[in-house]
Amino acid sequence: MASTVMRKVSLRSLASHKLRLILTVFSVVLGTSFVAGAVIFTSTVGGAFNSIFDNVAKGVSVEISAVEQQSSGIPNAVVDDLTKNKKQLGIDRLSTGNTGSVTLADASGRAIQTGGAPSVGLSYEPADTAVGEQPTIVDGRAPERSGEIAVNSEAASKGDLKVGSKTKVVVGAGLSKPMEVTVVGITEMPSSTGGYVGVLFDRASAAKLFSDGKHVATVDLTARPGVTDTQLRDAVHAHLAKLIEQQGQKIDLDKVYQVRTGEQVREDQKASIDQFLTIFRTILLAFAGIGLLVGTFIIYNTFSMIVAQRNRELALLRAIGASRKNVSRSVLLEALIVGVIGGVLGLALGIGIAAAMIAFTESQGVPSNGIEVGAGAIGAAIFVGVVVTLLSAWIPARRASRIPPVEAMRESTVEPGAGSLRTRTLIGAIIGVLGIAALVIGGLGEGTGPAMTVGLGAVLAIVAVVLTAPAISRPVVSAFGAVFEKPFGTVGKLARTNAVRNPRRTAATAFALTLGLMLVVIIGTLGWSFKGTVDSAVDKGLRADFVVTGTNNMPLPLSVVDYVKEAEGAEKVVAQAYGAAKYDGHDVYLSSPYGGNIGDVASIDVLQGKQELPGDGLLISDTTARDNGWKLGQHVMFVSTDGDEVPTTVTGVFAANEAIASMMVGWDSYEKLVPNVMKRISGPVLVVAKPGVKADDLRTQLEDATAEFLTAQVQDRSQFKNSISSQIDQMMITLYALLGLSLVIAVLGIINTLALSVVERKQEIGMLRAVGMSRGQVRRTIYLESTYIAVFGALLGTVLGLAIGVPLVRTLAHWGLDGVVVPWALIGGTLVGAAVVGVVAALWPAVTAARTRPLEAITAE
Repeated sequence: MASTVMRKVSLRSLASHKLRLILTVFSVVLGTSFVAGAVIFTSTVGGAFNSIFDNVAKGVSVEISAVEQQSSGIPNAVVDDLTKNKKQLGIDRLSTGNTGSVTLADASGRAIQTGGAPSVGLSYEPADTAVGEQPTIVDGRAPERSGEIAVNSEAASKGDLKVGSKTKVVVGAGLSKPMEVTVVGITEMPSSTGGYVGVLFDRASAAKLFSDGKHVATVDLTARPGVTDTQLRDAVHAHLAKLIEQQGQKIDLDKVYQVRTGEQVREDQKASIDQFLTIFRTILLAFAGIGLLVGTFIIYNTFSMIVAQRNRELALLRAIGASRKNVSRSVLLEALIVGVIGGVLGLALGIGIAAAMIAFTESQGVPSNGIEVGAGAIGAAIFVGVVVTLLSAWIPARRASRIPPVEAMRESTVEPGAGSLRTRTLIGAIIGVLGIAALVIGGLGEGTGPAMTVGLGAVLAIVAVVLTAPAISRPVVSAFGAVFEKPFGTVGKLARTNAVRNPRRTAATAFALTLGLMLVVIIGTLGWSFKGTVDSAVDKGLRADFVVTGTNNMPLPLSVVDYVKEAEGAEKVVAQAYGAAKYDGHDVYLSSPYGGNIGDVASIDVLQGKQELPGDGLLISDTTARDNGWKLGQHVMFVSTDGDEVPTTVTGVFAANEAIASMMVGWDSYEKLVPNVMKRISGPVLVVAKPGVKADDLRTQLEDATAEFLTAQVQDRSQFKNSISSQIDQMMITLYALLGLSLVIAVLGIINTLALSVVERKQEIGMLRAVGMSRGQVRRTIYLESTYIAVFGALLGTVLGLAIGVPLVRTLAHWGLDGVVVPWALIGGTLVGAAVVGVVAALWPAVTAARTRPLEAITAE
């Protein structure tokens, strides 16, 4: 009976305080919507990719490919052996393929932009010898000789190309030069996405462009009737293992070749995209978690105030027979209803967020087949909304149940459990000391271990702030409140008194802003430090007057260097050729100067040996030497992606320089380590002008020399720095946009707290109005109170952000960060912004307070 009565009381309480209900629900909606949006977006994109991968290797029984993507591929000798033993192994058809990255020009001669989607060249296989599904020619014919291509319809439409169009193709790696080609066919490809560019070449041309003539990228097989795909795979695997043994090679087959059924190829493709989507989903859910954490403080604050305002009501219920359990259940029932409503509305908003994200990614070439709202997204939104709300309301509900009826009816505005903060502050101070120690110790080191120590210190520091913030709020708010008190007189003093009256509430309200601005400062410190490193690396490390790079981080073929050298005003032209290899079983990435001596275009501080690289030499940075234990004169054995051992000798050690690679080998070693089709430029082509040549003249010469390469762009030193910094800025803006969720919730929290505070202080405000306070003075009081809370939260966030961000940057010096750059302009802007946020958040509560009628307020219960 009592529980039924309490349910009715809870429902009527919610119904009679609709505004309070809306504000509380909205804070839940914002947090849960990002959770729902993240789940819906990743499941939708994942489903679209899975549908595409269902067409990969379709009709292929077994595919053979190299384990190392940077290798030359499958030797022709292996293909010949398989062809000779087709019948014995159960092979019906055998087909080889080659592929590589390309850039295709549109009708106007400019590169077709893919928006991040693949742009690849493929070999076309005639239907009578093809294995698996081939692109369908929908207009024209297939390419038959050099200089002919077929293009997928989406790319043709985007590039205004049609059968008979003359255009240009640039292969993104190797030593190839731009090709003049004719479009002879338009295709439909099963794996085509929004920005995808697929260029078909005849087999001979593809082999010449994308292989060294001695290898192929893949070998596709179909099984003879009566032979299953699995049986064929096992037979081919055993045959290749025997072939390697006969050749006297002591290598593990599975470390060189992948022998997979078509189904395995499709599943591996799906697994790779699922891994990427899992990382992306984790990032989105991390920001959603931040929003939920901020929302938790708001909901907790809201229910604490609600319980405080209902003390008399709850005490009366206790007096007429309601148990402690009945009271706590009453409060939790309200929280449950708020959580369910917030979860459902959060799901709806999450669908909208996912739709916006999908629309954006579709414009960038990422596929989708419409929004997929599964049971997982629905369950996640409602579950998170309910759990977060119930946890946030549990402490206020527990406090409410412990209020003695007589004490509660004596004073309705006393917050339950708002006793001394001494114990809480003492515990927080101890944790804070431990956090500071971890941050300092971590900041003194470099690498993963110190970074993890900083992470531990960050967690401890945040917990310490949560515990000590109420005690800190009184002196801090009083201090800067005293400054504002002078120009505003009595109004300023009253606002300061209101802000410090309930330190728990002030701290809980401000912490929502603290957390958001802490992350803004940390990200800002990282971003500005990265940009500072870039500026320092270019200013101190490069001697070049101009650089030539690929747009959108596209690779450039080595032949670009030869074209750049044709510019009359260029005295020195050097690039770094990029490649991958293995050392001691681990992947390593190295480069080799191409076109000249790297010291002619970059500043190298040689610590030992010399900078000139002999053909089998190895020039390394001091950090590389330290990490690997290498010394001058030491012999280092690298293994190519094809499995060949290539010996080198350390001939020089230089001070780490972010402008150049930390590991450079001589050209002879590079040629043995990196297949021709994988040779490409790493970073920019560096150009030093001849004495007396005007910058504008050299720029024009360089632009003319590289025009054929479509994606090549010419930049001076300042432009080069700005282009890298702009990429960092874009990343930071994206992170700030995601953090905007927590800041929106923080503003909502201040509005919510002030609105409930106005209701709580209705009699007080009425009394002030009765003794002569004007409506304008009431509004200014609320404005100032809100500003004090917001600025306090911003100050805490700034201090906490710097305390974490500075040592974090110091630990990253191991990976190239040059030093800490504190974003003072950003910090100043956030503090000013916090004051503005305080005023904006107070607009509606202040107007509500100013409209309070004195007589009605004084007589109100």
